[in-house]
Amino acid sequence: MILADLKNALLTVTDKVYHFDATGATGNYIVWAEDGQADSVWADGGMKEQTITGTIDLFTKTEYDPLFSAVQAALNDLGISYRLNSIQYEADTNFQHYEWVWEMV
Repeated sequence: MILADLKNALLTVTDKVYHFDATGATGNYIVWAEDGQADSVWADGGMKEQTITGTIDLFTKTEYDPLFSAVQAALNDLGISYRLNSIQYEADTNFQHYEWVWEMV
């Protein structure tokens, strides 16, 4: 699996999907980014399997937005592990902000 697979899964949720930065985005949108490495498999003096970690952030002004469930369904369909890390209200922008942490091999 490659990072483009994650992007493509998120594009099934909305076409407003941004990598690292969403400057100028309008409406409800998703920002995703890889941010490090989790436990990986090392053997025979080299890395045999690398696990990448990252975040997905959904910004929405829609109460009970169906995009929330659609993000989780897309991640389930992709078959990567994830957890809902936080739900916040951004008072300065009036966005509800959902953040998931993910890992993929």
